[in-house]
Amino acid sequence: MEMGEIIFYEDKNFQGRSYETSSDCAELTSFLSHCNSCRVESGCFMVYERPNYMGHQMLVRRGEYPDNQRLMGMNMNDCIRSCRMIPMHRGPFRMRIYEKENFGGQMNELMDDCDNIQDRFRMSDCQSAHVMDGHWLVYEQPHYRGRMIYLRPGEYRSMRDMGMAPMDMRIGSFRRIMDSC
Repeated sequence: MEMGEIIFYEDKNFQGRSYETSSDCAELTSFLSHCNSCRVESGCFMVYERPNYMGHQMLVRRGEYPDNQRLMGMNMNDCIRSCRMIPMHRGPFRMRIYEKENFGGQMNELMDDCDNIQDRFRMSDCQSAHVMDGHWLVYEQPHYRGRMIYLRPGEYRSMRDMGMAPMDMRIGSFRRIMDSC
């Protein structure tokens, strides 16, 4: 498995103290007082505005991100607080999505990207999911727009399990994370 590497900096434009990691980090303030820029040397990572992989999140690939405000958007707090490395996945992608919490209501299976769950499945809502294979991005709006959430293999019985408050976001589209970043 290929490992990723990311370097976080306390200040914008890669200034101040830095912390480098190749794995998940639930609380970056254990290493830095704050984090306002990052550089991805290799791999893909999800970065989060709150500790323990919560709050607004963004996929970052190899490259430089000199200002977290521009990276994360207007709703982002002043810094990144946690990150998750996304391992490279080779093989099939498979996920079941459910209309209601606890795998209730209408169920549909995905093996490829879905740019609009309403149009494709006639599902008005998605409240739970079971990721069997692969790593996925879930988007707030159709056509891969709006806020995103990273789902790795596992069971997500509710929106809260996916890392969001139930009334915080609706799900509009899904995309597989297929590239090596």
